[in-house]
Amino acid sequence: MTFSPHAGPNDPTDPVGLVSRLIRCPSVTPRDEGALDVLAGALEALGFTCHRLKFSAPGTPDVNNLYARLGDGQPNFCFAGHTDVVPVGTPEDWRYGPFAAEIADGKLYGRGAVDMKGAIAAFVAATARLLAERERSLVGSISMLITGDEEGPAINGTRKVLDWLADRHERIDWCLVGEPTNPTTLGQMIKIGRRGSLNARLLVHGVQGHVAYPAEAENPVHHLVTMLADLTGTPLDGGTEHFDPSSLQVTTVDVGNPTTNLIPARASAGFNIRFNDLHTVEELIAWMRSRLDRFGCRYDLEANVSGEAFLTPPGELSAALSRAVESVTGRIPELSTSGGTSDARFIKDYCPVVEFGLINETAHKVDEHLSLAELEMLTSIYQRTLADFVLAG
Repeated sequence: MTFSPHAGPNDPTDPVGLVSRLIRCPSVTPRDEGALDVLAGALEALGFTCHRLKFSAPGTPDVNNLYARLGDGQPNFCFAGHTDVVPVGTPEDWRYGPFAAEIADGKLYGRGAVDMKGAIAAFVAATARLLAERERSLVGSISMLITGDEEGPAINGTRKVLDWLADRHERIDWCLVGEPTNPTTLGQMIKIGRRGSLNARLLVHGVQGHVAYPAEAENPVHHLVTMLADLTGTPLDGGTEHFDPSSLQVTTVDVGNPTTNLIPARASAGFNIRFNDLHTVEELIAWMRSRLDRFGCRYDLEANVSGEAFLTPPGELSAALSRAVESVTGRIPELSTSGGTSDARFIKDYCPVVEFGLINETAHKVDEHLSLAELEMLTSIYQRTLADFVLAG
């Protein structure tokens, strides 16, 4: 199998052509709008076997996903990502059409350019170059797990594809997620874990009454503010080698009192805890209840988790990726656990997983864009990393 070194709109070794076609699909969660067709076509041309997987659940939209694999041996090196994107906001605010994939001054503009259609295109191009240029034989397998549900509720996406793979007794040995991990410069940062995220709602009950007769009422707002002060004023931990200290942040306080002379019957607050691997959700809920119970008032506490904290300890995968990053960019990347959640939180239960992609500075913003030079560097980084795992020594 050989490919022309001259890039063209359908050249599999050229990431620019593929990311442009992907951006032109307005795949705002949960719509696909042909994005997975574009990707599957590119992968099938390289010899991948593609499985289109649609999953559903009550109260959630159906989601299209793709699992593609080249080869049937082990190890199976998987690239994971998503073709869904966040809404564009007001299109008129964009310098170029958000789905036009316009190129100007060495940059490609469009929603999803860095988060994360650019990384998907780079991985496909890296694979194509590896197949075209290899002097050693291919061992193991290369696969891609792509969802349309990462920017949404993440119910009918990656974790259901992983369940589908487990039912087929199909194993992933290593996984690279293409999220945009670099703050300002390509090569700055590899994610080797993520903090957990817990959202909680605290509802405090009181007794409604006239503000002039407080002894005949019970003010839930007073309870609420002291309870919140206790939660926010108590450090959860001091951090670990790879994680910053856990953080509890109040996001809203709601009373809804329409008048000035009424003690309300209820008051509520919402808060989020971003926590490191010293804690589990169950332990955090127990910690909250133990502190809240000390105030002796009636309350309800609801908690929902977006993901547990996890860490892939520095090892073979992060080392290979770090070598590739340093070789291409000259930078030694930081191994970090900062930032929000990603679908790596599901993959970590199946295999070692790290994250590395483009610069996240314009992700989710108006005029989201990538640098063509950095897209080329990312492709080279992916190719070098792949070679370490799927080429015979």
